[in-house]
Amino acid sequence: MFQIGEFSKLANVSIRSLRHYDKIGLLIPEKINTETNYRYYSAKQLQTINKIQKLKEIGLSLSVINEILTSGSDAKTIQSHFAIRELELQEELETIKQQSLLLESSLAVLKEDSAKWNYHIIKKEIPERFVASIRDTIPAFASEGLLWERLYAEIIPQQVHFAKEPYSMAIFHDEAYREADVDVEVQVAIKTADYESRNGIFFKEASAVTVASVIINGSYEQMTAVTETVAIWLENHNYQLSGPMFNIYHVSIATEPNQENWVTEACFPIKEENHEI
Repeated sequence: MFQIGEFSKLANVSIRSLRHYDKIGLLIPEKINTETNYRYYSAKQLQTINKIQKLKEIGLSLSVINEILTSGSDAKTIQSHFAIRELELQEELETIKQQSLLLESSLAVLKEDSAKWNYHIIKKEIPERFVASIRDTIPAFASEGLLWERLYAEIIPQQVHFAKEPYSMAIFHDEAYREADVDVEVQVAIKTADYESRNGIFFKEASAVTVASVIINGSYEQMTAVTETVAIWLENHNYQLSGPMFNIYHVSIATEPNQENWVTEACFPIKEENHEI
């Protein structure tokens, strides 16, 4: 028989853990002296504690370990819990992979953040123009291409003539941020609106709008840094937002697969700040 301290050393398990195992019925001392309350463990119990430690290393909970030991280490019981743990590990591995990708993208954002003050913001006017347009609710921002496909599928057969400056843009109409079911309009400037509106495609005149404009070279992951910079610029120049933000795609995935070569103009409609707010 071994006192709890001795057994702790032999098993490489803390006294605190042994007392906890005793409390939950996972490993009860072989003998307890009723006068001194000293706990005594047998050499045979080293096998049990070693099993417990191995099962813990696998990631099984103490309640599951207790169930396995209570079953007499029944093979079916062990296989069942091991199969469940394997599925959990696969899910954890997928989560780790996603977190790894997030780390990579976060590193890129941090690098961009250090250079965000290099963004050059100007006040400009997007002129009045005729446009071919489609607006719809799409599953997510990444689904924007669906709208462009529908737009071009309709205007190409009508042999629509594009304006010299096409102003290919996506307008984000939701009043607040949404992760899904987003209200997006895509439009392209054309020479005249004298075409037949159909299948959700409309030919119309778009009003001029004054914006805070910033050119983004590269991926859209910079947008967080851009919006931070624009927000500070708006406050410093006493402007406030006045309409939905939109992107003008000068070079996009439609013509350039390498995102490092993309050129996007982020536009934020503005007006003079109302000091009564």
